[in-house]
Amino acid sequence: MTRVLALVAIFLASPVLAQQPVPEIPFESVPNFLKLPPGVHLGEVPGVAVNSKGHVFVFTRSNSAGGPAYAPAAAQLLEFDSTGAFVREIGKGLYAWSFAHSVRVDRNDNIWAIDKGSDMVVRFSPAGQVVMVFGRRRESADPETKPWEEIDPPLAPVDGLFRQPTDVAWDAAGNIYISDGYVNSRVAKYDRNGDWVTSWGEPGTAPGQFHLPHAIAIDSEDRVYVGDRTNRRIQVFDASGRFLRMFSIDVPPDPRTRAVNGNTPTGSRLEAVIGAPNSICIPPRSQVMFVGESTYPGRVFKVSLDGKVLGVIGRSGRLPGQFSGAHGLACPSETEIYVAETSNWRVQKLRLRAPATATDSARR
Repeated sequence: MTRVLALVAIFLASPVLAQQPVPEIPFESVPNFLKLPPGVHLGEVPGVAVNSKGHVFVFTRSNSAGGPAYAPAAAQLLEFDSTGAFVREIGKGLYAWSFAHSVRVDRNDNIWAIDKGSDMVVRFSPAGQVVMVFGRRRESADPETKPWEEIDPPLAPVDGLFRQPTDVAWDAAGNIYISDGYVNSRVAKYDRNGDWVTSWGEPGTAPGQFHLPHAIAIDSEDRVYVGDRTNRRIQVFDASGRFLRMFSIDVPPDPRTRAVNGNTPTGSRLEAVIGAPNSICIPPRSQVMFVGESTYPGRVFKVSLDGKVLGVIGRSGRLPGQFSGAHGLACPSETEIYVAETSNWRVQKLRLRAPATATDSARR
């Protein structure tokens, strides 16, 4: 705790206002948890999910070695059992596979894959069969099939279609919420049968607007939490899209850490990435969430649902227990977290321990 206090003091002069000092949560990273078959490798890993049996689903930007150097198809969905043993590949060669972004599992163990490149969201049954598809990829036969252009103002969104979607979540009634995404800057809502209901949000910085809604989660009271990454905040809505509140994570990094790739941000560049929500998960029946930062500072935070930072997990780096690009989180409980990393090409399984108390110190 003394070291954390000192680090906060160093950064108090920064325009980023630090919250009260937060404890470092002790944890262990399970070594070599995933056992890949011989000759199989992960690429960047943007997504991880866990079902009711403890099986782990990994959405990886792999399977692209035979493609072009620019814009290859990069998506594989892999399943592992609760011990980390490889089970199967799901959706091999699927038409929707283009550029993996996230994977989630709903309460009925359906598997949902969100592909940023094809603008599609695919629901698989627990058996791995395609059950529903949302959105539509542009046809390769059309001459205008190319990456979306960033224009200002952006093209108006279209009901039922996406432009680089990012994540998916469900409320207690089974309604479906899709964060959409890099271009449309909105949340799309469907009912449990897959029928379009509504959408909310537009590009901007005001409450209810987004600048890259990158992650989404829903609590037990159907409050919708949207990780508005480039705006460096989490916005909270009710199930109809009414804005409730927002909060940010303002915890400066250890100044001794360095970015894994590129120059370590300083000054205004650092201010723009501290606490930027790359990923969110809420454990079942819990009043906390876990939030993964972008590539740097690269930490994972434990946060109460009202926005108070309760603890910090890890730091930027390549070693076990360090992170670079905590792009996807799965948290089956408050003491077990899976972290999907893009820059480090891996999934880490973390076991969290309770921080030491004054009583513990006295006993020692």
